[in-house]
Amino acid sequence: MNILLAEDNVQLGRLITHLLTKELHFVDWVKNGKDAYELACNSDYDVIILDWMLPKESGLSVCQKLREKRIRSGILFMTAKDGIKDIKSARDSGADDYIIKPFEFNELIARICSITHRKENPLE
Repeated sequence: MNILLAEDNVQLGRLITHLLTKELHFVDWVKNGKDAYELACNSDYDVIILDWMLPKESGLSVCQKLREKRIRSGILFMTAKDGIKDIKSARDSGADDYIIKPFEFNELIARICSITHRKENPLE
């Protein structure tokens, strides 16, 4: 599976990239929203994992712009923002799911699998 990770926390980005790679996923990791948007527009990702608060452009803005461009990759927000309004804003922007930091790695894997399963088996 091809995954784009947009996370500006270097320690967390390295850890998630390492763990996802161990699970046999291909991971491109960027540290700002501008790079995330550019890669997502020019590559084919199964899942895009976005931190909300990214330098240069917020994850929320990236998500909205990707959906406006009809990018169909699954989008998962990974953020410390835990308010109901934040979760609703993410969904309204086009995100498929939302995970609140801190989280268990197995939960991240489960959410990634759920997103890809829904994309591969849409309800008719």
